[in-house]
Amino acid sequence: MKTNRSTAAGVYDRSNSGSASKREIGVVYPIGPSDLAKGIEKIPVTVFSSSGGASKAVAREIAEVIRSRAAAGKKAVLGLATGSTPQGVYEELVRLHEEEGLSFSNVVTFNLDEYWPMRRDELQSYNRFMREYLFDHIDIRPENIHIPDGTIAMEETGAFCERYERLIQQHGGIDLQILGIGRTGHIGFNEPGSPRDSRTRLITLDRVTRIDAASDFFGEWNVPRKAITMGVGTILAAKKVVLLAFGEHKAGVIKRAVEGEISTHVAASFLQEHPSAKMYLDPSSAAELTRFKTPWMLAEMSQFSLKWDTQQTKKAVIWLARTLSKPILKLTEEDYNEHGLQELLSTRRGGAYDINIEVFRALQGTITGWPGGKPLEKGRGERREVARALAQSKGAEVFPKKVVVFSPHPDDDVISMGGTFIRLCEQGHEVHVAYQTSGNIAVFDENAVRHTEFAAEFCRAFKLFGGKEAQKLEDKILSFVKTKEPGEIDSPELQVIKGLIRRTEARSGARYSGVKPQNIHFLDLPFYETGRVKKKPLGEDDIKITMDLLEKVKPNQIYAAGDLSDPHGTHRVCLAAVVTAVHRLKDRPWMKQCEVWLYRGAWQEWEPHEIEMAVPLSPDEVARKRMAIFKHESQKDRALFPGPDSREFWQRAEERNKATAAVYDTLGLPEYQAIEGFVRWKPSEMDNAIVEIKASKKGKALHSGLNGVAHRSGKPSKARTH
Repeated sequence: MKTNRSTAAGVYDRSNSGSASKREIGVVYPIGPSDLAKGIEKIPVTVFSSSGGASKAVAREIAEVIRSRAAAGKKAVLGLATGSTPQGVYEELVRLHEEEGLSFSNVVTFNLDEYWPMRRDELQSYNRFMREYLFDHIDIRPENIHIPDGTIAMEETGAFCERYERLIQQHGGIDLQILGIGRTGHIGFNEPGSPRDSRTRLITLDRVTRIDAASDFFGEWNVPRKAITMGVGTILAAKKVVLLAFGEHKAGVIKRAVEGEISTHVAASFLQEHPSAKMYLDPSSAAELTRFKTPWMLAEMSQFSLKWDTQQTKKAVIWLARTLSKPILKLTEEDYNEHGLQELLSTRRGGAYDINIEVFRALQGTITGWPGGKPLEKGRGERREVARALAQSKGAEVFPKKVVVFSPHPDDDVISMGGTFIRLCEQGHEVHVAYQTSGNIAVFDENAVRHTEFAAEFCRAFKLFGGKEAQKLEDKILSFVKTKEPGEIDSPELQVIKGLIRRTEARSGARYSGVKPQNIHFLDLPFYETGRVKKKPLGEDDIKITMDLLEKVKPNQIYAAGDLSDPHGTHRVCLAAVVTAVHRLKDRPWMKQCEVWLYRGAWQEWEPHEIEMAVPLSPDEVARKRMAIFKHESQKDRALFPGPDSREFWQRAEERNKATAAVYDTLGLPEYQAIEGFVRWKPSEMDNAIVEIKASKKGKALHSGLNGVAHRSGKPSKARTH
């Protein structure tokens, strides 16, 4: 799919009459026109600056199909997907219905899949998902909705699947099929090994798929082992197919599906055979595609609207050094020429020598043992490159600094930047830590029961409150846990207990790191307090709480989690709260001396060419960081939501930090035990976090009453705010 560079500023939606409106639906990422990647990319790809832009573009395509079919007096048949990826599409479709009069009265839908067994009203049911996010908010006829039935008996699944296929054919086939993609490359639940001509059937889920779904089911052991899914052949029979993918965790499988060979091991690769299939991605999910990762291998940089600036040069040279396993200063002109970097050589009069020195010094300048800056008397001996970098920082002359570390969950501070956290405290800065959410869904029931029993025994031992109230609470908690259904939302009391466990652990970790008790803040942002994995959209209350803290402290440095892998993940929403607060406070006098640093969690690390501050850790500092992580006992041994990585969080953190240090070492820089990397946040029009906030404002009205799912009492959980 060719990207028109003349419209790179934006893609515009079209009204009923077909004329372009002024409402921008998504900025196309301005790097890498796909016509330069022909022969490499075997599925047309369009990359948007944000997941919100891509979602709106898909919604507009769906609206066009609905309107054109209605004008012809025909029904529009849609194939729909579930999960976090298409949520933005459904939000925009609801908006189009409510604000622009888009009618769904002529629409027939067929959903891709459903877990089996699965009751329709269960939290994890795709039937329930579709009602909450789309069907309950539009004028679609109930008889036109078709979703695989997760309640049928095993012996009836074959006949049901045959009927499902016949229904699709009776309606003339699917006009437009929406897809997501799993880490195994599955579309629908067509796991590795699914043949091209497969049809709707009962399938056994791959373990990777079950691990990825574990958070929705409050544990991998609760995830159903089977599902009913449309087959690959069913999907390929659709007239048009659009696959959406967002986040860095999808980048590898997107590359395999788009640039790799067609294979049953990656079901999405079969889309290469479809004449009208395409992919809509965000920059993170497109990051591994050749035209984004190594564009110099395809054409001159100018053809990608790029130039050999400092960042692109740094990226290319580090890539070359790592590809050849050579230190930067040992790279030769032959190395550059033989790996597609002749154009880069031509930009420097001194050739490889000048380029090597430039990039080596830039990397060397990122290393500092003083993340908050040095006092003047200690800074005089600072290496020239480091001193220059520090001097360019906002408020470089301020020492000691006021620092706010934002931690999305109660343990992200010590897991992601524990060494830097401890060092900032030891070097005399006024360090505040703000725990943005309670983290109360990530505690095992048994852990909560143990603490409840302790509290009851404590009250009885010291004859507090007569012990009766504590006994009543203990009995209530034990009764609830014993009869709790898999994946059921915790009772309000159990949520509070789990939140208190995380809170006391966070205090312990912060105290150990050197933070003063009065500088430990628990924000309990309301968006998180639903009692379930799916959260409410970020709201004004969340932003105000964040702004109030910043106004109170007036920091010189802000640290925030920069994990953007999941467009609906807690880390992303928490970053959006910080970014929005910073934008609104930008005219405050204290903001002129404030800078924002982004860290990454136990899931991933910044690429070496992205790192702007590298804080080295000694073996002793690594051990101290580990001890700070150990203070979070409820997350030790095995966390409730470990994700695809089975290692404990302290192991992930150490190995990630050691790997970063090893990269610096192989590039020819000093060898350290470990390194924590940071990227300076810079406001821009292309800032994904800000774009997503704009996209979610409508979502606030749509979902504020949907995700606060009722407990057994039928009452929604109440968010705790300060």
